[in-house]
Amino acid sequence: MDRIRIVGGNALNGIIPISGAKNAALPLMIASLLTSDTLTLENVPHLADVEGLIRILGNHGVDIAVNGRREHQDGSYSRTIHFTCRTVADTTAPYELVSKMRASFWVIGPLLAREGQARVSLPGGCAIGTRPVDLFIEGLAALGAEMEIDGGYINAKAPKGGLIGARYTFPKVSVGATHVMLMAASLARGTTVIGNAAREPEVVDLANCLIAMGAKISGAGTSTITIEGVPSLSGARHRVLPDRIETGTYAMAVAMTGGDVTLSGTDITLLDTAIEAIRRAGAEVSAVDGGIRVIGHGDQIRPVDIVTEPFPGFPTDLQAQFMGLMTRANGVSHVTETIFENRFMHVQELARLGAKITLSGQTARIEGVSRLRGAPVMATDLRASVSLVIAGLAAEGETMVSRVYHLDRGFERLEEKLTRCGAIVERISD
Repeated sequence: MDRIRIVGGNALNGIIPISGAKNAALPLMIASLLTSDTLTLENVPHLADVEGLIRILGNHGVDIAVNGRREHQDGSYSRTIHFTCRTVADTTAPYELVSKMRASFWVIGPLLAREGQARVSLPGGCAIGTRPVDLFIEGLAALGAEMEIDGGYINAKAPKGGLIGARYTFPKVSVGATHVMLMAASLARGTTVIGNAAREPEVVDLANCLIAMGAKISGAGTSTITIEGVPSLSGARHRVLPDRIETGTYAMAVAMTGGDVTLSGTDITLLDTAIEAIRRAGAEVSAVDGGIRVIGHGDQIRPVDIVTEPFPGFPTDLQAQFMGLMTRANGVSHVTETIFENRFMHVQELARLGAKITLSGQTARIEGVSRLRGAPVMATDLRASVSLVIAGLAAEGETMVSRVYHLDRGFERLEEKLTRCGAIVERISD
């Protein structure tokens, strides 16, 4: 099992290219099930979750052609993949595939819309909360689908003639359920209005892709989305938007270690709230041509309180990284998690590096320390794992992060990107 070795103490200087967003790429790939034409996606990241979804889509009959990687001057790679599903080979998404990645459950929407039926295993994924599928079931049922849970599977069947447009308001904001409703309603008969919809940039990216395929969607990026169903969708070419979580992660790494880094190929407007929190912590962050410039002052980190919220609030996917940054703040900060009920598993691992963190319900109190010391630590989920990397970059001595397969799910070429900026980071394969 691979590990990552970090020797801390070096400031980061240079350019870090930002990859395409995993959280956008996955629903975009699943949208290929909605059409018999080819959907071409540019800027697709090379990640374990993407490769896993490629295998799942292949099981449903999607033919996949990868153009390969093309290197650019800033060290970035771009990858273009063509997805073609002439016919759906299988409307069942089996447990052995879906259990490995929660997002694969989202195939239920396109399969139900295109084929009128789907049998999909209840999902798996990171252990950061229960994340029930109730909202998916209720949303699709509002479109007329018959939904039944049997033997760990959801059996879904559309009414004769296909799904029917309807008004549905989510009782709780859900990015995944909004993705599924967007895809399913695009082929439904009539108009669907989604209330309390997720507003994340990844939702807007999916809507823009569906519009390019011929869907009629308005309001994406607001809490009310209207979809006028169409009989069929065509192929399209679409570029995956930059990964705002990767952007924020590296910005926090620079803020913690010091240095001067340009994050290329990204957009500062994708994460206004997180950028503001990083600025309040003492880093200089500004938009530059083609990206974002971050200047960190590692010994002058100010304490900042944050609360995770749905977009445009502070992203839950950056909570662990920001907590890592706050371990070196000159004072006490508080991090409150409101999205997932079990997303503080990184606390005990940060404590191994010398962090002083106490928990009270869903709030962590972080008392900044003058220095962290390297130690063996273990990744517990995707975002927690990279918070340990950030802390290790600022710690004295060697930090060894184990179970880094979590990292490979969401961070493309992390060691290479950090090494190019002066960090001492290497992957060790046992």
